[in-house]
Amino acid sequence: MQVKKVLAVAVLGSALAGCQTTDPYTGEAEATNSTKYGLGGVLAGAAIGALADGGEGAWKGALIGGAAGAGYGHYTDTQEAKLRTELRGTSVQVKRQGNDLTLIMPGNITFETSRADIKSSFYPVLTSLTKVFKEFNQNLVQVVGYTDSTGGDSINYPLSQNRANSVAQYFINQGVPGSRINSVGRGSQNPIASNKSKEGRAMNRRVEINLLPPPAKS
Repeated sequence: MQVKKVLAVAVLGSALAGCQTTDPYTGEAEATNSTKYGLGGVLAGAAIGALADGGEGAWKGALIGGAAGAGYGHYTDTQEAKLRTELRGTSVQVKRQGNDLTLIMPGNITFETSRADIKSSFYPVLTSLTKVFKEFNQNLVQVVGYTDSTGGDSINYPLSQNRANSVAQYFINQGVPGSRINSVGRGSQNPIASNKSKEGRAMNRRVEINLLPPPAKS
């Protein structure tokens, strides 16, 4: 009986390890985040369970740890895939670091120069995002406005804050709970390109949306 349980843990780990995707640029197989977290959960759960209850505890711990780890990673994997589908062809970038997703919206397609009113042509993109935010309703939504370095802080900070507020208010008006949304303007901080060129300044004028995990319950 004990051997069967050990083999079952191994099978669970192998099944998760088999969940891989192929990098479209390198052609290399890589584990999805749900696989990484799932395998980590299996090993951690098995170790804790073994200490608590020998082989029986290892079996239970592996199942619980694997399910919890894979579940959280799978949530983010699925959300990322949905966002990439919705935003294809819109010039909005989707970036991921760990379980944090960031959407980068270039200022030239979002706002007129020196204005904080959203371009009506960008409404459909924000409406698509609203749909995803409602479907994946566990994330906190942080909207951050940025400018280039021209004009000085006295202009850039209020402009970046007003632009972030405009995007955040759009989501709220479309039914995303305001309790999930925070907006902040950071002026010319954190440039992603050189402000010495026209192209670089255009890249720095942007709004970023950070999709963050909900705070842990105490």
